[in-house]
Amino acid sequence: MRKRTLLYRLISIGVALSFLFVVGMSSIAQDDAAGEDTAVEEVMPEEAAAMLTADDVQSNLDAVWILVAGFLVFFMQAGFAMLEGGFIRHTGVVNSLAENFMDACVTGIVFFLIGYGIAYAGEGSLLFPSPVLALGGINGTADGDGAEFVSFFFQFAFAGAAGTIATGAMAERTDFRGKLIYSAILGAVLYPLVVYWTWGGGILSAAPEDGGFGFLDFAGSTIVHQFGGIIALVGAIVVGPRVGRVFGSAPRPSNFGLAALGTFILWFGWYGFNVGSTLGAGDQNALGLVAVNTTLAAAAGSMSAMFWVYLFKGGKWDLGFILNGSLAGLVGITAGCAFVSPIASIIIGITAGIAVVLAVDAVEAAKVDDGVGAFAVHGVGGMIGSLAIGFWGLPELTGTAGGLLVGGGVDLLISQIIGVVWVAVFAVIAGAIMFSALKALGLLRMPAGAEVTGIDVYEHGASVWPDILPIPEES
Repeated sequence: MRKRTLLYRLISIGVALSFLFVVGMSSIAQDDAAGEDTAVEEVMPEEAAAMLTADDVQSNLDAVWILVAGFLVFFMQAGFAMLEGGFIRHTGVVNSLAENFMDACVTGIVFFLIGYGIAYAGEGSLLFPSPVLALGGINGTADGDGAEFVSFFFQFAFAGAAGTIATGAMAERTDFRGKLIYSAILGAVLYPLVVYWTWGGGILSAAPEDGGFGFLDFAGSTIVHQFGGIIALVGAIVVGPRVGRVFGSAPRPSNFGLAALGTFILWFGWYGFNVGSTLGAGDQNALGLVAVNTTLAAAAGSMSAMFWVYLFKGGKWDLGFILNGSLAGLVGITAGCAFVSPIASIIIGITAGIAVVLAVDAVEAAKVDDGVGAFAVHGVGGMIGSLAIGFWGLPELTGTAGGLLVGGGVDLLISQIIGVVWVAVFAVIAGAIMFSALKALGLLRMPAGAEVTGIDVYEHGASVWPDILPIPEES
């Protein structure tokens, strides 16, 4: 009995102590919280305690989105390298990888020093800008420097893509020194001029009442791809075909796995290319529309090219055209991805997919050696994409007139034709001068004997698969 009474007492004392402990700790915690609040109020000045405004948050979000999109576009350099390396012969893969890598390196330097200041000079006539060199010397210490850095990085990634298109068309026979030189010229002067005339507010994109033509190209079907594709075609013509090239029987790709991987990377990166061109994350309608249109056009382009080849070119499911068809669809929708409906994007993709097959055949018939179909994909696809706005552009999305097939007149289509022809003529003239000069200096093409050995061995002393293609001893 005594033991039970003692046990009850001990339990009662324990409960009482626990209650007192909880009450005491609660009181201490309240005192500490009050003390912390007082300290915060004393230490933090009013301006430091002020919350970010909604505009500040949106601006930061926009900058982050542009950077992420720029990262995706830069990753497309890997896609181009894989695609080209897979489509050409084994003996030129190392050279192709080196050229694609150096496109990014060379373009990064010259676009920083010269090109960006031409493309987005902000001053000058409608035809010629007043360049600002090296971003005007900003160093990240002044207000607004960050926004300029973000803009430069995003646009540099586009410049790198424009410069690398020609590498595939001219693969396996271009002197590496000539490659470095023409990449520098493209990134420093030629591509920036096209950008100035369009995205930079120059003569092509300026409104008619301001002396321009009102040309539209949302993400670069003409500005990046058509320009790069025509430069590639001119380069392929001037440099001449590979030794032993038999037209009508193109060399087989060395590695379809590599080419397919490159195409997947390019499609993935294209979401940065197109959706990133919204230049902000505040408009859900624009973000969603561009993403959906990009997807549908790529899929439609691949399917239309595949079925066209199967029905009219031998009854085979050709992987090469499956891949290039998707790329043609992506190029084709790049200009109008924010201006057309999803149904129109499918039509554009189908058109570009069929066109890429016909264009490859036309280039082959003309006996021009385009190693990866660069002109067919980028040149032809780019023209189709910009012209498509003149047919399918919705006035609610373009902010101007509508396309011919959606109830608009011919004004927008005429503007698009002018832009496409302008850039084509400029690319032909500039490309012919640049490549002809390099050829005259002996810097454009490898010696014929080097092509027999293989450009990888001659230029780089390397083989992409040395266990299969051993490097011969130098003589």
